Amino acid sequence: MSARPSKASLLARQWQHGGWLSTLLLPLSALTARVVANKRARYRDGREQAYRAPVPVVVIGNIYVGGTGKTPMVIATVQGLRARGYTPGVVSRGYGVKIGPQARVGQGELAANQFGDEPALIARASGAPVSVHPRRALAAQALLRAHPEIDVIVSDDGLQHLALARDIEIVVQDARGVGNGRLLPAGPLREPASRLREVDAVITNIGLPDGRPAASSGERPRQVAMWLEPGDARQIEGGATRPLAAFAGQPNVAASAGIGNPERFFSTLRAQGITLDATLPLPDHHDYAESPFKTLTAQTVLVTSKDAIKCAALHDARLWEVPVQAGFSDPQLFDWLAQALRQPAR
Repeated sequence: MSARPSKASLLARQWQHGGWLSTLLLPLSALTARVVANKRARYRDGREQAYRAPVPVVVIGNIYVGGTGKTPMVIATVQGLRARGYTPGVVSRGYGVKIGPQARVGQGELAANQFGDEPALIARASGAPVSVHPRRALAAQALLRAHPEIDVIVSDDGLQHLALARDIEIVVQDARGVGNGRLLPAGPLREPASRLREVDAVITNIGLPDGRPAASSGERPRQVAMWLEPGDARQIEGGATRPLAAFAGQPNVAASAGIGNPERFFSTLRAQGITLDATLPLPDHHDYAESPFKTLTAQTVLVTSKDAIKCAALHDARLWEVPVQAGFSDPQLFDWLAQALRQPAR
């Protein structure tokens, strides 16, 4: 007798393809649509005022709930803008962390339990100053006070956080696209799919490069494919490094990921010729208060950088971080962005 699917997996399938449950939830999606429209109208007609920072702001977000690959895009954007003469800083919500009334600002190696896992990873990987607060306007103000040299702010997520005015909007999506095209809870969308026509660029995380051509420079929104290229693995306990290819053909290898789409990480590893004897998908932003690896018998456990930043306290020599770097179908992407930031604010 086969096991009945979980409610979460049923909803995930319905969000992608539609079905009876999605249709049943449509009246609630109508309420979501009304809330979203009213919020946008309040800022459009001036009933609500957005904070306009004295430097340009690039918002990198999504309309599909959950993880689509925003963090690698934020890191790549910071690196791309810095290479073109900018001094970027990053603001983020600090998901899962109690921030308090004042924004928290830091740089370099930051504690995930103080800043959140994604901001800590962005700070470590990019070297940029990071400021976290649920109210991103407060985060931006604190960031500029602490680092007045910053001349562009990159917002990690926050597409729907209209209280922070922005100059450029970039959406990151993955192969799921807009799913069944419906708003929460009947579908996976935070905003209507038509929102994609209003942003400046849509980055589609395809997982692995597929040779698709670069976007037309005159197209808006700019359509760009992104993939994640894995680098050398790093042992979390001890810091040893090893080419990822060294794990191909090795027995007793497992993988774990506490990200929005764990299967994407597992597929990346398999594409490198690595046979995974076990996979352990975990909830996004898993806190690792206790080790989830105790039940794994594997000699090696490969994890994402987002997970690794919280796993050092586990002191498990089996854990190896697999960092990734974003690649893009459009080699002119950050030239375009740097030029767009020089245009007058909207």
